[in-house]
Amino acid sequence: MDFALPPVEELIANAHVVRLPMRVKFRGVTEREALLIQGPAGWGEFSAFLEYGPPEASRWLAAAIESAYQPFPPALRSSIPVNATLPAVAANQVSRVLANYDAPHTIKIKVAERGQSLQDDIARVATTRRLFPEAALRVDANTGWGIEEAVTALLALAEYDLQYAEQPVPGITGLAQVRERLRARGVELKIAADEAVRKHTDPLEVARLGAADLMVIKAQPLGGIKAVLEIAAKSGLDVVVSSALDTSVGLAQAAALAAALPELPYACGLSTGSLFAEDVTSTPLLATAGQLPVRSVEPEAEKLLKLRVAAPRRIWWEQRLRDCYAYLEQPENRS
Repeated sequence: MDFALPPVEELIANAHVVRLPMRVKFRGVTEREALLIQGPAGWGEFSAFLEYGPPEASRWLAAAIESAYQPFPPALRSSIPVNATLPAVAANQVSRVLANYDAPHTIKIKVAERGQSLQDDIARVATTRRLFPEAALRVDANTGWGIEEAVTALLALAEYDLQYAEQPVPGITGLAQVRERLRARGVELKIAADEAVRKHTDPLEVARLGAADLMVIKAQPLGGIKAVLEIAAKSGLDVVVSSALDTSVGLAQAAALAAALPELPYACGLSTGSLFAEDVTSTPLLATAGQLPVRSVEPEAEKLLKLRVAAPRRIWWEQRLRDCYAYLEQPENRS
């Protein structure tokens, strides 16, 4: 952050904590909680996943403050090509879930779900390929495999003409090993880094070690638009802007990030608004014909009231904001 932190009491006074129901379980949750902050430049979203402590979650708070207090950078495009996201559903549910998306041209398929098998993943990917023969398909394991598992799985899944595989294993060195082993088997499947970028103290190490072919970047986990633009410029890798399962407020910030990038070679993962049964506005940020509009989002008072959490959860989020704020106050944690 290159601007002064507003007073913490001001942030709390202008905060709304909501819980959004989801249409289908995603990342193990059926409801998504978020703290929204209203500021002089608009609205910001602080929705770090619940298991994250201050070192990780404080970046999400920094992004929320930036969004609420600083204007978005100039947009180079008015809409963003986006992928549909298919959770780790059974093969017979693929058609129903993807029906929520308008003309998907790119589909990200979740794999390596705990409690499922490689055969479940293959069936899900195969069904998607059969239903959408012309679509670009990519898989996302969210670090769910070990190295040997990943190599075995990706050798099988590569037969379905994948665009890339996202974060098949934890860490940066693990990504490099999987990529090297696939190349040794003659499989040129591209590897994308996600968690290895946003959870590492030095996101640029992915590029330095040649661990991935591209980076998945997210506005909230990396501290806001300015920070992400700097990382993208320094990495030298192609980037994909993705959602952190944001409400429409967070999606607006992510779309502004994608709109500010000099180049955008891949469809972005910003169509997750369709996964929510309700949002904080009656005009949620949704894609049309595979394109997400770049625009601001203003939560509606009646939605904030309807979706607000009970008092104990409000108190929990206020304390979390205070803890992350205290972390950001330390000079060494501001960058």
